[in-house]
Amino acid sequence: MYGVLYLFSAASVASDERLAGVTLTTEPIVLDGHLNEDAWIQAPDIGELTQRQPATGRAPSERTEVKLLRDRDYLYIGVIAYDSEADRIIGTTMKRDGNLNADDRIEILLDTFHDKRNAFYFATNPSGAFVDGLVFANGELNTNWDAIWQVRVNRTQAGWVAEFAIPFKSLNFPESQAYWGFNISRTIFRKQEEAQWAGARLESPFLQVSQAGTINALGRLSQGVGLDAKIFSAMRWVDMAGLDKAHDSDFGMDVFYSVTPSLKLTGTLHTDFGETEADARQINLTRHSLLYPEKRAFFLEDVGLFTFSGTDPVAQGGIPVAGNDVYPFFSRRIGLLEGTEVPIEGGLKLAGTAGRTSVGLLGVHTMDSPLAEEKDFLVARVRQNFLQQSYVGAIFTDGSPQPGQTGRTYGMDVRLATSRFLESSRNFILNGYAVRSESGDADGDDWSYGLSAHYPNDKINLQAVIRETQENFDPALGFVQRRNVRMYRAGAGYNPRPDDLLGLQQMFHAVYFTRFERVDTGELESWNLYVKPVDWHFRSGDSIHALLDIISSYERLFEPFEIAPGVILPSGEYRSTRFLSQLATATKRPLSASLSYQWGDFWSGSAEQVTASMTYKWPPWLTFTGKADQTFARMPEGDFVVRLLSADLDIAATPFLLLSNRVQYDNRSRNLAWQARLRYTLRPGTDVFLVFDQGWIHEEVGDLRFRTADRKASAKFQFTLRF
Repeated sequence: MYGVLYLFSAASVASDERLAGVTLTTEPIVLDGHLNEDAWIQAPDIGELTQRQPATGRAPSERTEVKLLRDRDYLYIGVIAYDSEADRIIGTTMKRDGNLNADDRIEILLDTFHDKRNAFYFATNPSGAFVDGLVFANGELNTNWDAIWQVRVNRTQAGWVAEFAIPFKSLNFPESQAYWGFNISRTIFRKQEEAQWAGARLESPFLQVSQAGTINALGRLSQGVGLDAKIFSAMRWVDMAGLDKAHDSDFGMDVFYSVTPSLKLTGTLHTDFGETEADARQINLTRHSLLYPEKRAFFLEDVGLFTFSGTDPVAQGGIPVAGNDVYPFFSRRIGLLEGTEVPIEGGLKLAGTAGRTSVGLLGVHTMDSPLAEEKDFLVARVRQNFLQQSYVGAIFTDGSPQPGQTGRTYGMDVRLATSRFLESSRNFILNGYAVRSESGDADGDDWSYGLSAHYPNDKINLQAVIRETQENFDPALGFVQRRNVRMYRAGAGYNPRPDDLLGLQQMFHAVYFTRFERVDTGELESWNLYVKPVDWHFRSGDSIHALLDIISSYERLFEPFEIAPGVILPSGEYRSTRFLSQLATATKRPLSASLSYQWGDFWSGSAEQVTASMTYKWPPWLTFTGKADQTFARMPEGDFVVRLLSADLDIAATPFLLLSNRVQYDNRSRNLAWQARLRYTLRPGTDVFLVFDQGWIHEEVGDLRFRTADRKASAKFQFTLRF
């Protein structure tokens, strides 16, 4: 055991870690995108950035100056991004938490606990977009979380300037912590160039917090009383076809209190999620459950503390997931039942860190409704961090969303991770977990446990997973895709970066094999072999994601499966070989597109699947994206077509005023839905939301008529008081 720990601690502190100071100022800073105050002029530059790609380790093609200031209330970050071709700077969106992957951008990590695992994330582009999120598990990012902060940008003849002001009240940190982890990245998208201040290695993506540098001279920071009150007023109107119209209004609040600077108590009363963006619709042609992401603000606070290592290592890009996720706790099980909202009366959450121990405690009370009686839910999570990136943890949940049912889940997980594997600059991760559920009348066979090893590096990417999920394992507040299965998965990717070959940036090649056996009988249930011989990404931004991927699979049905209405596959064995080709044009252009075509065997017959998308941008005011996903299946049991169409239109007048529209249709439910969502930010922490939802039902196949199913409208005004 000592030898294993040595592998993960051999270089717990990198000898080349960068260090910079933060300059204290008493001069008022006017946030306007002009670094012209004396404090900015006199503050030292933290040092040059270094290219991560394409020319790893070299000086960037364009110079970037970064300066850090602080006063009693704010951390200020000033960035001057020089550009010799300022007219070619790309900033296509002003959407809050919009995707900046097609833009020039500045990204910032603040590891306020200096624990090398978690961080606050802030980013902007030359159009002044606000993007923030939480980084957890040393590389995963959730941008559905929103903080109160400010940024202003200014374009100049020499490039562009970004001026950030991040309130200390918006962050959690140890009161006596003089050092924070810090990193900053600049992307020049037209050159496919990324430069970082610290950890500029191909094996270390920017979100890998363990490779961040350090900033000091922060001193003892104050959060004042440490109390925020977010107060809201909401009104709703609902018109269900064939039923009476209904409307109501409500008041409520979310309260955030820093028990200590590193331990926060969050309370919610009469919780309202009327402003939440609609889910992107999915159609399921498998026998296993689909997962929808959490988007509700209350549950996203401190989301990283409640994560659990029971999910698979992420495969490299372009490789499908194993479809065997296990989440002991999945927050969408609280306040939502079969996709319908269950009113939340109130809730409390205590989350934070004490020393090297992270704790999370969540309690929620839902009200009586036509779907379920009033209920209480409890979730407890604790992690003991050790070495540089490793931890051992435990989780406990109590409560079930199902009417008349109860349930408990408890388990442990461990993560051993390093970015200096065998004293080299390579990443290596070992995960293990064991969880048991108690629900219903189940007696035994109610465990899930597994081990995984992952070597996620730029040129070579390896993984191996073994997992067992027993027949009666059913975490009442969790999510499980497959039960009564034992999974084995192994994968390898070889991804070289050739010099001066056809304008290529990187070539991806991979082979992944996944096998499922039944736990009760040991019989083979399915296997899948995915071979990706060609996945080429060009420096222009264009990609051949798949020239001719090969997907060979085996499925055994132990009972009939209705894959489509009226199309029932009998029990038996099914073997198939399918092929995939996929192309995508560079997203830096005003008009970009992607096209995917998959064909070959499909269960007892054959099928073609065509997926196409097109995006048009009128920077930075408008973005339109249309998508179509269609499957044409022909089988002895019956032919069918699955069609999913969607369109998104975002119109931004400023970074503070955005109108988002989403239209979706699928021929399985025959439902056409439109959501229009207006968000107006009067100032950080004060927002107005107007949301309108309209649904229609397609009367008959071949008929263009739709009848109205429902209409919903809501308005919400919220403001934050800080003490």
